[in-house]
Amino acid sequence: MSGKIVTLDDATFDEHVKASEVPVLVDFWAEWCGPCKMIAPILEEIAQEHAGKLEIGKLDIDNNLDVTRRYDVMSIPTLILFHQGEPKVRLIGAKPKGQLLQELADYL
Repeated sequence: MSGKIVTLDDATFDEHVKASEVPVLVDFWAEWCGPCKMIAPILEEIAQEHAGKLEIGKLDIDNNLDVTRRYDVMSIPTLILFHQGEPKVRLIGAKPKGQLLQELADYL
């Protein structure tokens, strides 16, 4: 992972997402998830291209059950965009970069 993507966990999630001055796109993923690995490089690109306007965080669902349950993440990858600490957009499944950017456009 690049320095542009933040690793989140149950202990740091609330503090990080609520304190962020820019929207935070959280990738709920797991090591064993093929589609999660497919979108990882896309998220890297988005993190670099939109640095300062959008932050991307990754949360491993296997090791962070509290946050995973709180946001009812049932399938992965699930991407949830938080703005001012509140969930605004939920995307489920691996999507191409263009479609991700289109669905996030209101917050970029």
